[in-house]
Amino acid sequence: MVVLDSSRPRALHLLRLLSRPGFHLFLAGLLMVLGFVLAHRLSERSGREQLSALSTERLELYASNLAAELGRHASLPSLLAIDPTLQALLQAPNDEQARRAASRMLARVNVRAGTHQIFVATPQGEVLAASETLSAPARLAEALAQGRVHFFAADAGTGSTDFYLLHPLRQASQPAGVIVVRFNLAPLEATWVDLGLRSQGERILVADDQDVVIMSSVQAWKYAVLDHADPSRRRALQASARYPQAIGPDLDLPASLEVHQGQQVKLPLPGTGGASGAKPMLAQQRQIVPLGLRLVALSDLTEVRQRAQYAAWGGAAFGASIGLLVLYLSSRRRALRQLTQAQAALRQTHAQLEQLVDSRTAELRQTNAALKTQIQQRLQTEGELLQASKLAVLGQMSAGLSHEINQPLTALRALARNSIRLLENGRQDAVSGNLQIMDDMVERMSRITSQLKSFARKADEQLAGAVVLLDCVHNALLLLEHRSRTLGLQTEMDVPSGLRVRAEANRLEQVLVNLFGNAIDAMQHEAERRLRVRAVAQDGGRRVLVQVQDSGSGVGEEDLTHLFEPFFTTKPPGDGLGLGLVISAKIVQEFGGTLRAERLGNGEQGMSFEFDLAVESWEAMEQTDV
Repeated sequence: MVVLDSSRPRALHLLRLLSRPGFHLFLAGLLMVLGFVLAHRLSERSGREQLSALSTERLELYASNLAAELGRHASLPSLLAIDPTLQALLQAPNDEQARRAASRMLARVNVRAGTHQIFVATPQGEVLAASETLSAPARLAEALAQGRVHFFAADAGTGSTDFYLLHPLRQASQPAGVIVVRFNLAPLEATWVDLGLRSQGERILVADDQDVVIMSSVQAWKYAVLDHADPSRRRALQASARYPQAIGPDLDLPASLEVHQGQQVKLPLPGTGGASGAKPMLAQQRQIVPLGLRLVALSDLTEVRQRAQYAAWGGAAFGASIGLLVLYLSSRRRALRQLTQAQAALRQTHAQLEQLVDSRTAELRQTNAALKTQIQQRLQTEGELLQASKLAVLGQMSAGLSHEINQPLTALRALARNSIRLLENGRQDAVSGNLQIMDDMVERMSRITSQLKSFARKADEQLAGAVVLLDCVHNALLLLEHRSRTLGLQTEMDVPSGLRVRAEANRLEQVLVNLFGNAIDAMQHEAERRLRVRAVAQDGGRRVLVQVQDSGSGVGEEDLTHLFEPFFTTKPPGDGLGLGLVISAKIVQEFGGTLRAERLGNGEQGMSFEFDLAVESWEAMEQTDV
């Protein structure tokens, strides 16, 4: 007889259930919730214990500081009691001379001891002698009647808390008066206020025997009631004249607080919107029995709760990680089975991708070759366009240059014929003078033709080096001399003679010829024709700003933004191609600078074209004016 094990199907069903992803997700969520709750509770408990221990230590420190401050002058009244001046005052309390002597002695002691007031009073509270002419506090008579040796009272003028030390005086075993030493607790309270401003996590309160706050690191809680005061109690406290202002709000703290563990309370902080802005705080207190005071420390629990939340989320993440780890291990088994199929598909895809990459690479090579060809053609076209611009400038200057050369030729012809007649008449000196004039004219024509040849030559971009800026300016002006002389142009130059810049001379002269030509065109119809060329040092002398300024009518704001666009010109049709400034800007850019245009300011009329160049050297700072 065969007995079937009924537990085997159940085990298989359980294994199938455990292998499902939904079960692992449920397990991860459960572990996450458990981790969140446990970590939050443990972290909050640990944080409260640490905060409580730290607050207890600080509470003891505050209590020690307060006791030390109050006990610093504890022996002063007993020492004053044996002073002969006070003994003489007690023997003759109505003697004005004894009172004045005692007052002077008390004033000296008051200054040396650093107290605020020392006075001697009768058992009924009448002041006999005092370090300062101040009235006795209202609570003095009450304290004498109750036999107190100290008491607290509020200063009606400043609102701060004063501490009074009392020492009875006797004559023949009978009460003869009392010595009162008053000092103010405002410096200690100011220290607590400063601490409360710098550390928002802790507040300190000192309450008297009526549970009214007489010292606090939070000024808004000054003269507030620790627990709860009904209207009748408030009227009684106000009528006692112990406090200089109205009783503050109720803090609703428990009557008894634990010293070590503390108790969680909620207090509305000033400026947080009342009860809606109340913060959870840990309250602890320490009784100062000899003084009848309660020292309460309030520690903010916000940071503890934030840490607990962080720990809770960490615990949740830990629980979730465990659940996800189990899910990963179960999923990994399925992934391994799928990996083999994926590898085969990947091989096939890789082969297709390689084929696609090869075809795209061939296309890219063709495109790259075509792009290089286009770049080469563009560079060639730019060079031809640059040369064409030069030739266009030369064409525009041809008529004036022809006149510049024909006029000396006519003079040479006349001088030659005159020299022949002079030779026939034997006038050798006159012939020599004519020949010198002819030599000067030939030299002038030689300079013009030489500069034309140099300007017309195609520039080589590889020849860029150090050139003298002033020579380039002179050469450019020489090409335009016939136009400037005809217009009566006034030229002002402020260029150092030894300034060398990094540029190619021929292309730099082309830029200057274009700028000078535009300036002359702009001033043709102006009464004042002035061309100014300046060189201004920049960047500590490492660069120079070349400015070409004219006194023309200028360019409108709308046209100013289009000056450097190809084929844009403000000249009449047939007078310009609109390429001069475009080519000049490109040449300056190749020199490492930028060509700009702007209207002159400070009430001057005209335009200013400027570009910057790198300085090779400043050999001399002489300036030339033409």
